[in-house]
Order: sequence, then structure tokens, then C-alpha cells
Amino acid sequence: MRSRAVILDAPEELSVGELDLSDPGVEDIVVEIAHSGISTGTEKLFWSGRMPPFPGMGYPLVPGYEAAGEVVEAGPESRHRVGDHVFVPGSNCYRGAHGLFGGAASTLVTKGARAIRIDRALGAEGALLALAATARHAMAGPGREVPELIVGHGVLGRLLARLTIAAGAPAPTVWEIDPGRMGGAEGYTVMRPEKDDRRDYRTIYDASGRGDLLNDWIARLAKGGEVVLAGFYSEPLGFAFPPAFMKEARLRIAAEWTADDLVATRALVESGALSLSGLITHRRQADHAAEAYPTAFTDPACLKMILDWKDAE
Repeated sequence: MRSRAVILDAPEELSVGELDLSDPGVEDIVVEIAHSGISTGTEKLFWSGRMPPFPGMGYPLVPGYEAAGEVVEAGPESRHRVGDHVFVPGSNCYRGAHGLFGGAASTLVTKGARAIRIDRALGAEGALLALAATARHAMAGPGREVPELIVGHGVLGRLLARLTIAAGAPAPTVWEIDPGRMGGAEGYTVMRPEKDDRRDYRTIYDASGRGDLLNDWIARLAKGGEVVLAGFYSEPLGFAFPPAFMKEARLRIAAEWTADDLVATRALVESGALSLSGLITHRRQADHAAEAYPTAFTDPACLKMILDWKDAE
């Protein structure tokens, strides 16, 4: 079995080629991918060569952990059926390339337990489920408070804001410095940081990945407030201790989503409590991935780039 896939041979050396796939087992499914998303966080670091040592990393690699498509083969112990539409968080099914994270391909093999059924009507938005689950993971759990301030109005920042409102909490404030990303707010306020005089935020969630601004966020905390690092940071983080000491600041790192987050987020989407609309700004045929990836990483107007695999040659 073979698949067309995005192959990153070395930093900034990307193409679409064919790879052999591992044979599916009794617990596996074979999925024909319709759409895959490009992550501007972790995938950008792989593409640029700036990713710190990461388990399973190596070149050549197939990137991508945001994929949605149809099950075309299902093992007897896979818990899926042919025809199911599923979200797949990537796969390590390739011979001759690392599957990190392995979702950017026309066909993939994965354990059925890793895939989750989704509504076919979601279309390309189905590929956003992992990012929405990442936002949910940052907020959910005992003792965690929803954001009062969100830094960055990209896709993750917008999802954090939408989830806050869906939880019935007061609408958060969102900071953004790019004029092209100021719009698109749904029930909350977006402003430049210098326009905000508030200094008593209980919870500040960073969705920008700008770890160099940690001191600025600590200065905006209420006493005992918390900064949540919801982005991915390639450089060491540091902060001035005296201001953080005076604020009794707390720092929390939000890791990736879990299977429970995927299930809970799917329920929010299916119930209408969480909308994924308006987040996809760019789409390209998968065969044009070599152009799509730099656009996703360098064009501020690109919130989310989706690759279409159905019509790929």
C-alpha cells in the first residue's frame, strides 16, 4: 500500500511524494484523508529546523497532526466501520520516513483507538478538532480558571475565547498587535496591549508563543494570578523574580490534548456550543504543499491553512 504524503527532507526542503505504508493489523484502520491542517506552532519549528530535541524526531519526516477523512478499511478489532468519517491525529505508518506527526498524507494507517468519529458535514473544519481540543485542555480540569486575558488572536486565541464564552464565563479581553487579526471577534473585545490599562487579571493565557513577553504579562496580574503558557516555546523562558514575587504569580504550562479532550470538544461542536467557522482562511491542493507551508508560516493573514487531498494528483 502506498500513499502520497508531504515529506520534509530537511529544514525548508519540502515536497509531496509517495511512500510505502505499513500493513494494517486487526486493530487498525485505513483512512483516505480529505483535509489536513498545517500547524503554525510545532510544524513551523520542524520546517525551520528550530525544533528542540523531540521524541521520534528525524528527517525525512511526514508532518501534520490535524487530519480528517473516511475509513476505507477497518480491522475486526478497530472499533470502526468502513464509511466512518474520522479525525486522525497523525500516524507513524510510513516506511522510509518518520511519522512526526504523520497526518499530512492522502492515505494513512493507524490504530482505530486513535481516531474519533466526527460529523461528515464539518468538512474541512473537521481537521481543526485537535487545535480546539488543545484549547479545551488548557482550560479544563480541577482548580483551573478560564482566561480573563488572552494574548494573541490567531486560531488558538480565538478558540480559547469561544470556549470561555461557551462555558458561560465573562467574555475575555484579547490582545493583538497585527491589524489584520483584530477582526473576527465573536462576543469579546480585541485590543492592542498599550490600549489596555488593566493590571489585575486573575488569569492570562498566552496563545502567541512569545515567551519573551513573560515579564509584561506578570506585570498585568492580580496578586496570586496565573499565567498559562498555551503556546509552544523553542527558546528558554525567563522572568524577573522581584515583580513575580510581589504578585505571588503562578505559572502553568498547558500540554497537548488528551483523548478525553477530543471527545469533550466534539460534543461541544456537535451541540453548537462551540463553532469552528471562520478559522480557515487559506486552502490549497495538497500537491501545492511546497507553497502552502511557507504561506502558513509567514503570511499574517493566514490563520489556518488546509490542504485538500481529495483532488490531489
